[in-house]
Amino acid sequence: MINLKNILESRIFISFITAVIIINAFTLGLETSANITSKYGLILSLVDKIALTIFTLELMGKLLVYRFNFFKDGWNVFDFIIVVVSLIPASGPFSVLRAFRIFRTLRLLSIVPSMRRIIQAIFISIPGILSVGTIIILIFYISSVLTTNFFGNSFYEWFGTIGNSMYTLFQIMTLESWSMGIVRPVMKEYPLAWLFFVPFILVTTFAILNLFIGIIVDAMQQISGDDKENDLVEKDMHKKMRSIENQLKEIKNLLNKQNKKVK
Repeated sequence: MINLKNILESRIFISFITAVIIINAFTLGLETSANITSKYGLILSLVDKIALTIFTLELMGKLLVYRFNFFKDGWNVFDFIIVVVSLIPASGPFSVLRAFRIFRTLRLLSIVPSMRRIIQAIFISIPGILSVGTIIILIFYISSVLTTNFFGNSFYEWFGTIGNSMYTLFQIMTLESWSMGIVRPVMKEYPLAWLFFVPFILVTTFAILNLFIGIIVDAMQQISGDDKENDLVEKDMHKKMRSIENQLKEIKNLLNKQNKKVK
């Protein structure tokens, strides 16, 4: 059991699983081409089955080693769901599951440490993102009511209803054809329209959206700080264990010397 645990946690095995995930993702992409599938369909299917077999054996090995502790780790549960879904026969009413095989590629998120930290940072920053999202929804709603009242009669397709206005404002926020496509035509009839659109872009695009980035970056720094603390704790524990082992060795040597003197 100890040997199996060492194998599952070794860098070589993790690198091997990573390579299998990448190869499997590549073959699943090739299967979308009718010409390639007609020529190499059997090979691609064989590679897919081999990859699924490897993932299943890895999962079984982890279940044997960690037992119920396996499900205490969210990343293990994530891998478990992906592999189990892949094992469901993709035929009949479940034929749509064949398309979901590409989700196996998401296992890279649980294997690659840097990707794992990014996902953890996103989850940690969810409360802050929700707060900023609420603010931007309020700004969008207020702005959509204003633009519907201001420009709805002349530009019904863009600002005729609150829904149309919100979609148009979202396009403006993304800076997709906002000037020549929307704002300048509006300014031909409403020359002072820039007094609304320019502050709207400054607030939404350059201020609020950057808050999302700031929240995630802060979460990343928090996670990296926690990782450093954990590394320091582990190093400290190793030092203490070594000192304890050295002390035990010295005590054994002293006892052996005393035993020899007694004899």
